[in-house]
Parts: sequence; C-alpha cells; structure tokens
Amino acid sequence: MRAYIIRRLLLIIPTLILVSAVVFITVRLIPGDVIEQMAIQMGQTTQGEQIDFDKIREMLGMDEPWHIQYGKWMWGALRGDLGNSLFTGAPVTEGILDRIPITFELGFLAFIIAQLMAVPIGIYSAIRQDSWGDFLGRSFAIIMLSIPGFWLGTMVMVFPSIWWNWTPPMSYIAFTDDPLGNLQMFIIPALLMGMAMSATTMRMLRTTMLDVLRQDYVRTAWAKGLRERVVVVRHVFRNALIPVITMMAGQVPVMIGGAVIMEQIFNIPGMGRFFLDAINRRDYPIVTGINLILAGFGMLLILLVDLSYARLDPRIRYK
Repeated sequence: MRAYIIRRLLLIIPTLILVSAVVFITVRLIPGDVIEQMAIQMGQTTQGEQIDFDKIREMLGMDEPWHIQYGKWMWGALRGDLGNSLFTGAPVTEGILDRIPITFELGFLAFIIAQLMAVPIGIYSAIRQDSWGDFLGRSFAIIMLSIPGFWLGTMVMVFPSIWWNWTPPMSYIAFTDDPLGNLQMFIIPALLMGMAMSATTMRMLRTTMLDVLRQDYVRTAWAKGLRERVVVVRHVFRNALIPVITMMAGQVPVMIGGAVIMEQIFNIPGMGRFFLDAINRRDYPIVTGINLILAGFGMLLILLVDLSYARLDPRIRYK
C-alpha cells in the first residue's frame, strides 16, 4: 500500500508539469493579445503619447521565447510563487487563496445536496424497478441532465423578480461575519448545481444496484430470510458504490465549471469568477495558476477515491 501511494504521488509531478505546459501555451494562442487589452483600457495613448507596445512587453517579460517564460514561471511555482497579475500587479497566489474558500464552500454545499438527493432516489428506483417512484426518479434525472445550468440560474434570477419583486442576495457575506446570511446567499446556486450533479449519480447508482441485485450472493441473502434493509445496505449498496464513487470524483471538474457560471450569475466573488475575468482580460498568470491548483486537487482527489476501493471491497489489494 505504501509503495503504491508513493508511486501515485510521484506520478502527479510529471502530470502537473504537462498540464501546466499545455495551459501555458494554449492560453497564449487565444486571439487577442494582453497588450492590446491594456491599450484598449488605457485609450491607446498615455498623456498624449502613443503607447510603446514593445516596451510594455519587455516590462512584463513577454518579449522572451515561450519556453523561457515557462521555465521562469515553473521555477517560481515550485517556490510557491505563481507570479503577479499582468493588470493589477497583485500576487496570483494571494488572489487564489482569498477565493478558494468561497468556491469550495459553494462546491461542498452543492455536493452534499447532490448526494442527499441522488442516493435515496437511486436506491429506491433500483429496489422498486418500473414502479411509479422509479419512473418519477428517472424523469427527474433526465430533466436535470437536459436543462442547461446557465438557463436555470437565469430563470431563478429573472422570474421571481418579475412576479414577487424578489431576487437572491447579491452582496457577498463572509461566513464568519453572518453565517445565516452567508447560507442564504449560497443555498440557491448550490441547490441548482446539486440538482444537476445528482442526476448523473442517481442514474449510475440505479444501474449498478440493479446489476448487483441480480448476483447470486444477493439471491442467497434473500433466501436466508434477511430483512430488506440488511440486504440493500450491507450487500447491495456497498458493492454498487465503487463505480459511483469513481464517477463522483470525475464530477469535480464539472462542479468547478458550474461554479464559474453560478458565481457569475449570482455575483459570488469566488475562484470561478476570478478565472473567467482573467480569461477575458488575457491575464495569463492567473489562468495558468488556477489550472495548476485545480489539476493538483483533482489528481489528489482521484488518488483518495482509488484508496477507498479497498475499504469498500476487501478483495481489492494494492501492490
């Protein structure tokens, strides 16, 4: 087990280097140069003089070849320095650390809501296959998979304001200042994200449980006269959970993508909104730094999920 964990942790290092290199290059291939964005904001002139684009490029260190720029950035990243914003000059690391708790709070609430909805409905749909409850559960999952998150969030903002002159809270309130006010701001976007995430989990859990219910050892458990709750929880649900947990880990990028949309709609100053603003302004250090952190977090989460397999199924051994 220890050797397996060490190998997996060492494998993360080249993966992060590859991911960061791809993002570092591709973000610079987006049409529109950051210097042009600065010129537009500055009105093309400064005190009546034409802006010297080459001088600005040299000041920002963008006159060097890409591989040299990447090498300097990676050396700084290894020391915990992700560079400075090209527009504000503020350290990227501090900007990300200020916004990570906000996005993680939104994602955590969405994840909890998704599992509270998906697990009971998925179990019920499997053990009561082709019943009205199963039909309603599958219909709900299909609807949530079909409706775009940005459209649903926009409708929640627009229609209540027209019908009841009410809109969700739009001013960020820190949890330490007012826990209830913070929850009121986060609950609606978290609910919308959780409903979308629950649909996939619900369908996967139903499918895997139906497969396990047809196994011989489950039929033996029924034949021994065990109660339905014991058979479902101890024999069926636990063994059906392995592919579901794998899929939950794969939902992390989707959750971050949903956070970008919801943070923009509900005016939440999280990492998703920070990332979207950086892309629009071509603020390369912020885009690359956020991708590096999210990639590292995603790979660590996948490692934890893989290690949980042995806990769920003792037959699994890591060598």
